[in-house]
Amino acid sequence: MDALAHNVLPAVAGGSHFLLVHVVEDGRVHALGSRGVPGDVLHQVDGRPLLERDPVREAVVSGEPVFVRSMREYRTRYPELIHFAEATGTEAVVHLPLTATGHTFGVCVLGYERWDAALTSEETTLLTAVSALVAHALERARLYEAESTRSRALQRSLLPRDLPQLSECTTAAHYLPAGRGTAVGGDWYDVIPLSAGRVAFVIGDVMGHGLSEAVTMGRLRTAIRTLADLELPPDEIMSHLNGAMGELGQDPYVTCLYALYDSTDGRCSIVSAGHPPPAVVRPDGSVYFVDLVADPPLCAADPPFRTTDVTVPAESLLVFYTDGLVRSAARPVDQGMSELKDLLRDAGRTDLDELGTHLMTELLPPGRPHADDSALLLARVHALAADHVASWPLPEDPQAAGQARGLVRRQLAAWRLDELTTTTELLASELVGNVVRYARGPVRLRLLWGEELICEVSDGSLTMPRIRHAVETDEGGRGLQLVFTLSHSWGTRYTETGKSIWTAQPLPEPVAANG
Repeated sequence: MDALAHNVLPAVAGGSHFLLVHVVEDGRVHALGSRGVPGDVLHQVDGRPLLERDPVREAVVSGEPVFVRSMREYRTRYPELIHFAEATGTEAVVHLPLTATGHTFGVCVLGYERWDAALTSEETTLLTAVSALVAHALERARLYEAESTRSRALQRSLLPRDLPQLSECTTAAHYLPAGRGTAVGGDWYDVIPLSAGRVAFVIGDVMGHGLSEAVTMGRLRTAIRTLADLELPPDEIMSHLNGAMGELGQDPYVTCLYALYDSTDGRCSIVSAGHPPPAVVRPDGSVYFVDLVADPPLCAADPPFRTTDVTVPAESLLVFYTDGLVRSAARPVDQGMSELKDLLRDAGRTDLDELGTHLMTELLPPGRPHADDSALLLARVHALAADHVASWPLPEDPQAAGQARGLVRRQLAAWRLDELTTTTELLASELVGNVVRYARGPVRLRLLWGEELICEVSDGSLTMPRIRHAVETDEGGRGLQLVFTLSHSWGTRYTETGKSIWTAQPLPEPVAANG
């Protein structure tokens, strides 16, 4: 608008008093911009209804310029709008239609203090050409904004809409795109609840900007959720993800970090593919960055990936981030991480949403351009109380099932969960019997009392059980069908020494309500 008013109009309409650009939407006239129009007048004309006798309507319908050479003529032709025209202090008005792609959607209004003579044909042609340039510029701006909106919507749809509410952690996340338009990035994060009081935190970054990077990010996030649901160890998950990147037929630069937190013992197992290390804020306020054994980014690394295990005290804060938060052209990554550490040292027990906003504002001040997307995931981890965990070794013989039933009965009585005793005894008996018959030791039974009651049996075998249809003549094959029927959910996962089979049951209503 400024370029048009200062550079173009003096050459083609040197006597113009004001410039006003209108668009017509839903039967109303909206002002996109103006030069020389009094503020009170602009407020009155913006959003006014389109009338039957209206110069804007005439220009839009006919697609031809509408000239009004005096206020007397204006009063005769458009009596309902004369007060607007007189308030501008002009004598004559020209309405130039704005047409692009065969559609007239508005007008460019020029006001003159006097009308000394009719415009020459060359001046009329030039004004028409100028209006066409304005129309195409506005159309490109509209398409740009529409594409920007679609790109942002795509990117937001690929990120978690809401983080899960879990007893193992309290979380908050913030995301800040790099720029406007279609330059969407590939930063993502996720929080994935798993079995037996465990939760996975994921954060990653696809280098570059554009719809292709956003789509790649969406594919990776889906793949890593699928792999996490299989309860594979973190290093195997990253190895499979590395292989999936090659199958996508692309070779992007992707960093990713996967952290598995266990609320029963406070252990956090972290695998990084070229991603910055997370920060840990201990309950006493001290801050440190995890000393990761980091592997190269995905597609550049050769599996197996290496795992870093750290013990995180309960109520510690885990801070995951992408490099856009701590690195820029004017700030090396070491300086950015140092600034992040200083900010976290003063965080205290701040609400996580407020803390995230504070970190983003301090590290990426509003109004300052930033060339990369930034994602931030905060997680305050909680521990499952020690008296809510019970674990026992079992012998590798048929008597183990009976011992398991007795241990379950006594422990649930101590926890005052007697309503679950019969079902849990049966589940434990089936799981232990399955291990004794088909697997090998050492065998261990574990009960976890959290938001659900978890019954877990571990052994030293890597053979995973599966449900199958048993016919009438089969002597076995119905145990897992019984487990499936009696439990709310069940599953298996690999461990460092073998595997674990677990079942989950909802707590009785009074217990669930009172904790």
